[in-house]
Amino acid sequence: MKLIPRIDFSKLKNGLAKTRNNILNKISETITRKANVDESTIEALEETLISCDMGLDLTEKLISNARKRILTQPDRSVLAIIEIIKSELTSLLPFSDYNLSDRILNSKKPYVILVVGINGSGKTTTVGKLASRLQSEGLKVIIGSADTFRAAANDQLKIWAERAKVQLIEATSNDPASVAYDSIRIALEEKADVVLIDTAGRLHNNKNLMNELSKIKKVIASLIPDAPHDSLLVIDGNSGQNAITQANEFNSFVDLTGLILTKLDGTAKGGIVFQICEMKRLPVCFIGVGEASEDLQEFSVFDYIDAIFAGPTVQN
Repeated sequence: MKLIPRIDFSKLKNGLAKTRNNILNKISETITRKANVDESTIEALEETLISCDMGLDLTEKLISNARKRILTQPDRSVLAIIEIIKSELTSLLPFSDYNLSDRILNSKKPYVILVVGINGSGKTTTVGKLASRLQSEGLKVIIGSADTFRAAANDQLKIWAERAKVQLIEATSNDPASVAYDSIRIALEEKADVVLIDTAGRLHNNKNLMNELSKIKKVIASLIPDAPHDSLLVIDGNSGQNAITQANEFNSFVDLTGLILTKLDGTAKGGIVFQICEMKRLPVCFIGVGEASEDLQEFSVFDYIDAIFAGPTVQN
């Protein structure tokens, strides 16, 4: 198995430019419009970080820890205060090392990944990128096209499957659970390493469609009792606070093991990632910072913090 680089920091930094500029500009404006850095500055800074989708609880902890450092150190420049915020954020957030390659290597085959999400989250594209990534590592990958409601999803997966040179199992009926069943059965017969099951996009408050996910999960477990080994929720990075609601709702139906945040290159709301990490319920496994398959990167909270607070965007 040939491992590809988990994180390309230059791509990560470039992809997070909008979020970085949003956060750094707001912090800079908050500090520079004050004649003196005092308690009122700290309060304004707290409001600023909350407005950047970092969340109330995390921001309160961060400001509580940073207050004394900001008010007592001689250098109260924008850069110095940003370094304090970065330092405190790093100390507050847990380290979660989700390494999919290691998980696959240490599991019986096939390793089954169920991918879920609402309409428009980038779920199908993410499945294609994951297939391409895993195939590049020398793994035999099968994709199950279980989005039986949207013909365009199957067509999209066909393109990704052909590009990645992986097998695609398509629907023969309108029953998505049967696609999942066929995909697992064929994977067992052909000794595949990984099965990726793409499901139909669905609103997290539609109980009938959410119950359908439970059925798919049961069908998978009927062939491999401990599968799916991962159930990953794809969330559009533009969702902001709604990302938390989505995670909670989907988790109640499919026992999520992790999250994938997409389209972070097109949003200034990437601060939500910090809030999700602080909640500690589910790890962020991958983030999408561009259109290419290599722009789906494994997530590291420390690299993410470095990229957000790293200053001007790297030019290609």
